[in-house]
Amino acid sequence: MASAKTVEVFNCDVEQFFKIISDYEKYPEFLKEVAQTKILQTSGNKKLVEFEVSVIKTFKYNLWLSETPPTEVSWELESGDMFKTSVGSWNLQEEAGKCRATYFLDATFNLFVPGPIAKALVNVNLPAMMSSYHKRVKELYGK
Repeated sequence: MASAKTVEVFNCDVEQFFKIISDYEKYPEFLKEVAQTKILQTSGNKKLVEFEVSVIKTFKYNLWLSETPPTEVSWELESGDMFKTSVGSWNLQEEAGKCRATYFLDATFNLFVPGPIAKALVNVNLPAMMSSYHKRVKELYGK
């Protein structure tokens, strides 16, 4: 398994950041690696979302995303081209009027990928992704 974890503080409150991370269909507007998203099914606080992503190559996967407003979005892989398993979460906490967000991802691949390469693959886009979320906060909330 390859995992990634990062903690970021965003210039918005928890509710505002939750709105950004749970608006899956807007991801292609600000995450350059996300080509397309589509909500396939909704069941209570869970949504089955199809993602088409281009990182090194283009691939699709479906995640069941569980929402616990306004503090958590977690997910588990339902199906996909590249991943055998994928679980992760956003955990949000209020910190002096800002949002402290902990992002976690743990994944395995459908094909054999040596451990160090697998870890690099799940971590390679993390800094750019977090930067995109900071830009989105600034764009929406002017902070």
